[in-house]
Amino acid sequence: MHPTIFETHRPAAKIVEDSLAGTKLACFWTEDVADRAARYPALDGDTRADDAVVGGGYAGLWTAIKLKTAHPERRVVLLEAVRVGWAASGRNGGFCEASITHGEPNAEARWPDETGTLRRLGHENLDAIERFIEQHGLDVDFERTGQLAVANEPHQQEWLGEGDDPEVEVLDREAVQRRITSPTFLGGEFAPRENANLHPAKLAAELARHAAEIGVEIHEHTPVQRLDGSAEEPIRLTTERGVVTAERVALCTNVFPSLLKRYRFHTVPVYDYVLMTEPLTDEQLASIGWEGREGLADMANQFHYSRLTKDNRILWGGYDAVYFAGGRIKREHEDRMESHRKLASHFFTTFPQLAGVKFTHRWAGVIDTSTRFCAFFGQAHGGRVQYVAGFTGLGVGATHFAADVLLDRFEGRVTERTELEMVKQVPLPFPPEPAASIGINLTRWSLDRADHNQGKRNVLLKTLDALGLGFDS
Repeated sequence: MHPTIFETHRPAAKIVEDSLAGTKLACFWTEDVADRAARYPALDGDTRADDAVVGGGYAGLWTAIKLKTAHPERRVVLLEAVRVGWAASGRNGGFCEASITHGEPNAEARWPDETGTLRRLGHENLDAIERFIEQHGLDVDFERTGQLAVANEPHQQEWLGEGDDPEVEVLDREAVQRRITSPTFLGGEFAPRENANLHPAKLAAELARHAAEIGVEIHEHTPVQRLDGSAEEPIRLTTERGVVTAERVALCTNVFPSLLKRYRFHTVPVYDYVLMTEPLTDEQLASIGWEGREGLADMANQFHYSRLTKDNRILWGGYDAVYFAGGRIKREHEDRMESHRKLASHFFTTFPQLAGVKFTHRWAGVIDTSTRFCAFFGQAHGGRVQYVAGFTGLGVGATHFAADVLLDRFEGRVTERTELEMVKQVPLPFPPEPAASIGINLTRWSLDRADHNQGKRNVLLKTLDALGLGFDS
């Protein structure tokens, strides 16, 4: 086994401890909009709607907007269990990537005949998001910055340039250092059209504002307990505050248990950990460069991701992706100092020139991981109910594409999107406990071993690759 750069070049323990000393266990993004985001009333009694959407994250908001825009005369109701954008949509890294398949290698491995089409549709999807934000004046700190993937280990340099996207620029050590200065960066790839940075909680709040302005009725603090219906009858959504009866229902509940039992084992909750620094001074920012403000990630199996905010804080997350035995979603899982301390150590290995910078916030988010690492689609009751989940941590942009798919399916349209194998196929479910815990944690161990063995994958990972299964950090 070969130690990684993060083990051979650890910062002094005091640098790490001092950086975390005053950190607040809270999501920077949601705290930043807490006093400005609109509140929406809870449901009060039984009601009827033409279309109902369950889930007030990006997928639900985009779907509600598209349903109402397509048919202004129809009544569209959105039901959210807590607050709009409070979960994954408001606490992610703030990357809006073009890929709708969790990266092109994932598409190449699973749908090689569709890779080019999926890449084009991904770029068109990100372009459409940008146009929508500009057209409707959404204040979401949108920056089309591109994506920089860096190699921190010699074996990762061998992976540079393996893709077939002609727009990707391969960078040697000198070129990558001109973009971002770090002693760990040995080379990289820059994809100019692959990413935009944005403020995730602002995006959720602004989408909700726009949805309400065009007539979508939003109800927060209204968890749906049960779904009943058939192909011939309207769908009934039962809540503590009343029953919503609708002709069509879109289920966009992300990591939370599906209201359709057939999909209960198709996702598992995986916790991802994040740090946010204080705003950098001009001198600190100059020491790392980063004038292009690119979205940043490294090329390991257990990878880090990073970006600059509007006020020049650095968000630093990833690496640890933790599945807790039993698959329960619990608030206490967010407070994992072991993961946040590890992230801080890796941050100062990457940017030793920033020693002394403090982290103001630390938090975690729950990822709805599927066995194919990207969103899948389902339906029930003769198509009256449409479903999407499994974004696996790369859903900021992909949720917009998913909403287009749901609208096509509701309208009975056969389109390029609906005919994709990626859309038509449903991935294999995860096994029940305790097999899920054993399999997931063994796979995570194997990924870590690969990172410590020059990227070489063991028999388990090769088998999972061949079966189209696995686990991704």
